[in-house]
Amino acid sequence: MIKNISVLGSTGSIGTQTLDVVDNLNLKVSAITANTNIKILEEQVRKYSPALAVVFDESKFSEFKENIADTNTKVSCGMDGLIEAASIDEADGVLNSLVGMVGLRPTLAAAAAHKDIALANKETLVAGGSLVMKAVKDNGVNLYPVDSEHSAIFQCLQGCPEKKALKRLILTASGGPFFGWSTEQLKDVTVEQALNHPNWDMGDSASMMNKGLEIIEASWLFDMPADKIDVVVHRESVIHSMIEYTDNSVLAQLGVPDMRIPIQYAITYPERYSSPVKQLSLTDYGKLTFFEPDYDTFKCLRACKKAIDRGGLCAAAANGANEVANALFRERKISFLDIGDLVMEAMLNQDNVEAESVDDVLKADKTAREFVLNNI
Repeated sequence: MIKNISVLGSTGSIGTQTLDVVDNLNLKVSAITANTNIKILEEQVRKYSPALAVVFDESKFSEFKENIADTNTKVSCGMDGLIEAASIDEADGVLNSLVGMVGLRPTLAAAAAHKDIALANKETLVAGGSLVMKAVKDNGVNLYPVDSEHSAIFQCLQGCPEKKALKRLILTASGGPFFGWSTEQLKDVTVEQALNHPNWDMGDSASMMNKGLEIIEASWLFDMPADKIDVVVHRESVIHSMIEYTDNSVLAQLGVPDMRIPIQYAITYPERYSSPVKQLSLTDYGKLTFFEPDYDTFKCLRACKKAIDRGGLCAAAANGANEVANALFRERKISFLDIGDLVMEAMLNQDNVEAESVDDVLKADKTAREFVLNNI
């Protein structure tokens, strides 16, 4: 159990929910970080009195430092600050909820400092999986998944005595706002339609890219090839994922859609405690539904599976390409269907060489982004 925690990305959705869990469990907070939201970060400093607070956006550093000058909290900024927060002596564990590639170096720093890691920054594993898993192994630390799907698999695996008994992983997906739509129907969709998720606000859910990234992440977390990771569309988002044994028995983890359950389990593993989350009532739902995903229409899903098969830096390329393509779509410079095409093309453009360093990952990411910009 992590009793003294450093929260990277403490002002975002996962970060603030992590602090709800911290309050519920009466844990100590040693470090907190934000990108630009210094108002909320100041409130958190005054509530938790951490040893360190970090503002990633260096233009906000002086103002924030002045605002909390009457406290005993040290202030830092930029990537050096994030790395300091990830490796701070006072913490025995780090929750990484940073957004994007910025989370990779702090994850590696946490492992090098022998901190257990609760990971909610999927790009860390998608782009730099080989580096992260090696660092975790070499330093003898634990890596606990925070994403609800991977936490569900992790929880189900507690009933799996040995790896050879495991047949496949089954990730559930909401299907996004365009569930059941054909390619023809998707040609003219708008940004507003894409952001209209049935259960929550997440643009990547529309293209199913978020689920593709989760397939890659699951492959690293649980050492499974792409052909043993399946996706099933489950609109109600009650079953968070499943595992299947060699005897075709299936275990599932269920709960109301609330991230505080996987956050808390990552912090308290292997113990369980009461939580502020609403109790699940299956009768409130009445029925649960399941459908096959459409790999042909939602090309991002297929691109991510292909990236696992090709290996090396191909997943880093897919991730970088998607971030640029998604931004271009939001700016109305490309169509919705262009996203999947560009992700696939950029991923195939990347040689499947292994990452030897963080710089290799960043180079593949940059090359993929440039490929998208040059091919729209």
